[in-house]
Amino acid sequence: VQLVESGGGLVQPGGSLRLACVASGIDMNQETMGWHRQAPGKQREVVARISATSNSVYVADSVKGRFTISRDNARSTVFLQMNNLKSEDTNIYYCHTDHDSGQGTRVTVSS
Repeated sequence: VQLVESGGGLVQPGGSLRLACVASGIDMNQETMGWHRQAPGKQREVVARISATSNSVYVADSVKGRFTISRDNARSTVFLQMNNLKSEDTNIYYCHTDHDSGQGTRVTVSS
């Protein structure tokens, strides 16, 4: 299984980023996918999850109304659209299945 995240970077407060996670070695039509964030030595926070058929979505209260999770199973890709970013969103963002995580992509929100 390989999960490769991209799309992180430096953005000003109020800005937007779109993260992408390309998966290989799994059947996307069977896997719930999600994003979490975790800084070194800090607690992991699940930001959003989406079921295999996209009929069930979870978004954490801390990002509700600002972040949207979606997926394109034909492209083996899961997205996290992040709008109105705040400094407290600064973190390393990881894509995950129920069993595996990617290497992460860093998001920095700063003026």
